[in-house]
Amino acid sequence: MNILDKIIADKHKELVLKKLVVPISQLEKAELFKRQTISLGQKLKASKTGIIAEHKRRSPSKSVINQDLNVEDVAKGYEDAGISGMSVLTDGKYFGGSLDDLLYARAAVKLPLLRKEFIIDEYQILEAKAHGADVILLIAAVLENKQIKKFSEFAQSLGLEVLLEVHNEDELKKSIMPSLDMLGVNNRNLKTFEVSTDISKELSKKIPEEFVKVSESGISSVETIKDLQQYGYKGFLIGENFMKTSNPGKAATAFVKKLSTSP
Repeated sequence: MNILDKIIADKHKELVLKKLVVPISQLEKAELFKRQTISLGQKLKASKTGIIAEHKRRSPSKSVINQDLNVEDVAKGYEDAGISGMSVLTDGKYFGGSLDDLLYARAAVKLPLLRKEFIIDEYQILEAKAHGADVILLIAAVLENKQIKKFSEFAQSLGLEVLLEVHNEDELKKSIMPSLDMLGVNNRNLKTFEVSTDISKELSKKIPEEFVKVSESGISSVETIKDLQQYGYKGFLIGENFMKTSNPGKAATAFVKKLSTSP
């Protein structure tokens, strides 16, 4: 069993308990459930930099990244840096995140927020809406075509945008459908954990133009983004590059400034 299989197995167990503690009716009554969402897709299309900066405390591949920072401070720092959106990891066991992180980020900023989670149930989409998310992530590697369709249509019915993540051409082929807003290519091989932006370049021609293209993982330099922009990418998810510093907002500010001024 690989790490992704373990995460999904644990997620099924976690959801059984969550549904007992917080019923759907309670999620639907949450104040933020009625909130008008902000479009990350539109922000990325209008941006010259397209940075989606992440809040991530740890990961299975890198262990501890940064456990010391306050999520509101990180969010404000990112917003001040002029990024397009913020990704908030809400998985607890493997990434040290929680839905509270999403709430605190939402209270702190007006940025579009992506709930980064291993979504396997509509309940999690309701959670995302109730905790202030604007976008959900669906991972093609753990979902069947009919699940992607069901979850993406449900998310859009709630006013949420959908970023679908693929790792290879097979996943992309099974996943393209009208109920997606953004297509993300993860540059990390899930089996080896090796990272290469070659997969983003390879799949760029196969992603229909109506979807906003996002490149994810292994992006740490301005040069990489400039290179990927030539392949039509509008969004760039940066997970660890800012979080491994003592001041992610300051690091993001310097990065965006360099990206904005580079030829």
